[in-house]
Amino acid sequence: MEENRIRVRVIIVSILLVLTTLGFRLAHLQLLESSAYSGEARSMAVREKRVTPARGAIYDRNGVLMVDNEFTYTITITPRYFDEKNIPILAQLLEVPDSLVSQKLQEAREWSSFQPSRSFREVPFRTFSRIQETFYTLPGVSYEEEQKRRYLTDAHATHILGYTREISATELSRNAEEGYKQGDLIGKTGLEKSYEENMRGAYGSELRMVNVHGMEVGKYQEGGADIPPSSGFNLQLTIDSDLQALGESLFVNKRGAAVALDPNNGEILAMLSIPDLDPEILAKSLTAREWYELTSSEASHMFNRATMSMMPPGSTWKPFMSLMALQEGIITPNQTIYCGGGHPLGRGRRFRCLGVHGNINVRNAILHSCNTFYFEVMRRIDVNTFNRYAKMFGFGDRIASDLGEQLPGLIPDSTYYNRTYPRGWTVGYSMNLGIGQGDMGVTAMQLARYVAAIASNGKLHTPHLVRNLHHPESDSTIYPEIPPSQQVPIDSSYFSIVKTSMRNLMQIGGGRYFQIPDVSSAGKTGTAQAPGDRDDHSLFVMFAPRENPQIALAVIVENGGFGGTQAGPIATMMAEQYLTGKISDSPNRQWLFNRILNELESQPL
Repeated sequence: MEENRIRVRVIIVSILLVLTTLGFRLAHLQLLESSAYSGEARSMAVREKRVTPARGAIYDRNGVLMVDNEFTYTITITPRYFDEKNIPILAQLLEVPDSLVSQKLQEAREWSSFQPSRSFREVPFRTFSRIQETFYTLPGVSYEEEQKRRYLTDAHATHILGYTREISATELSRNAEEGYKQGDLIGKTGLEKSYEENMRGAYGSELRMVNVHGMEVGKYQEGGADIPPSSGFNLQLTIDSDLQALGESLFVNKRGAAVALDPNNGEILAMLSIPDLDPEILAKSLTAREWYELTSSEASHMFNRATMSMMPPGSTWKPFMSLMALQEGIITPNQTIYCGGGHPLGRGRRFRCLGVHGNINVRNAILHSCNTFYFEVMRRIDVNTFNRYAKMFGFGDRIASDLGEQLPGLIPDSTYYNRTYPRGWTVGYSMNLGIGQGDMGVTAMQLARYVAAIASNGKLHTPHLVRNLHHPESDSTIYPEIPPSQQVPIDSSYFSIVKTSMRNLMQIGGGRYFQIPDVSSAGKTGTAQAPGDRDDHSLFVMFAPRENPQIALAVIVENGGFGGTQAGPIATMMAEQYLTGKISDSPNRQWLFNRILNELESQPL
């Protein structure tokens, strides 16, 4: 009997010891190691779902909405829970080949087996609805609501706006610390790239309970731990979308560029690079082959001709030459140079002029575009002085602005000639620079900035595309940092002489055929030689009105022929649209407008 009592006591003590040990262990887990184990449990039972913020919208200078977002559905695959036997079923629902689903599954595995991978974007609602009904039979398949860009105006403005696409592996490794994840969209070109940090917004998160099959079964803590997304900043541009759209329509079936600036502050009113693309095409999901065909096209739709295409400025350079010669004292306002149809080079050779102008002063040299006058001016100026003055007007340098891709152009100096012609060179090599030909190259953006500086008596503003950035949730506004304007150190009386001559060109010279009705303007035609047997390029620069200028333009029509034949009418139509809100219905103006469209539409790319 006593032996049984002892046995019972031993059993009771053993049970108490076991329970005490378990109690201490439970307390240790609950109180000391709860953070570590709760995290592990949470990762097994709770899935974090990123919530895409609204990317910043884009408005033109007048508040016209140009770009916003529209919701799209994206099908995701989580490899850990996806059964490969379901590949044919998912392919049938998506109406894609089985091989594509297999490819997407492999890509998802390479990224993460436990995290959902964005595998099929922009799924039509009809398709999404069909898949949604079968989610319970397809473990590992889910969806996210995403956004893509929507374009709302007639203006393409592709090279201004840029586009977004899925982040590449290289970009992801470079930007991982900034919160980017596989499958995120990122600005690739244009303003979408320049202002990516401001426009992308901040992702939110939603925590969802999932079962052993990876299927969502409810909100974690009733959504109390969710973090809402924060939208990006909206951009208000300097662009006039109506002016941009008109310019694009006037360039139908042509190559070239046009830039319009406000000469009072450097705001870019329009920036055309033609041919371009409908931005809706870039907003869609494209296969690798489609993307290659798009970007390798002979038409170079992705190449920004406004800031990247360099060519000689032709006779649009002559106002610059006049200002430099007057300021340097090479000529005086009334001094004449004799033009007998060309400039002698010795040994019976000569640079040719397009006319015989006799004794001609600087005013008439601009009006009649006398080559001989400017050959002689350049003969009297050394190339280093030429280079120095050109850089005063912004040539030969990149513009510190939000323009994105751009080239500095080529403005030669003695170092350039020594390097290029090691066997020696003479002043004859550089005399071509006097008429905007030879070893030099400028962009349409630089030409527009230069003519805007003439319009404002030497005030050189920084061209820019964005007026401000506004956050719709916080109602805060920030302004881009724009380098301050500079004053070109040339006497204002010389600017007056040049502007009067450019005004005369529009009244009684080559620009009189496309003068804006009832608007005083000033301009200069130009022809740039094209290599090979191709037609020359047509150039035109102008500003209007002559007094109190509000717009300055540079237009280049590649292989458009002599002088401003095609570039001039396009420029004046754009100026008229901006200044008056319409194209005049006068018979002459409408005839010219229709002639531009007919000529451009008849020319193949």
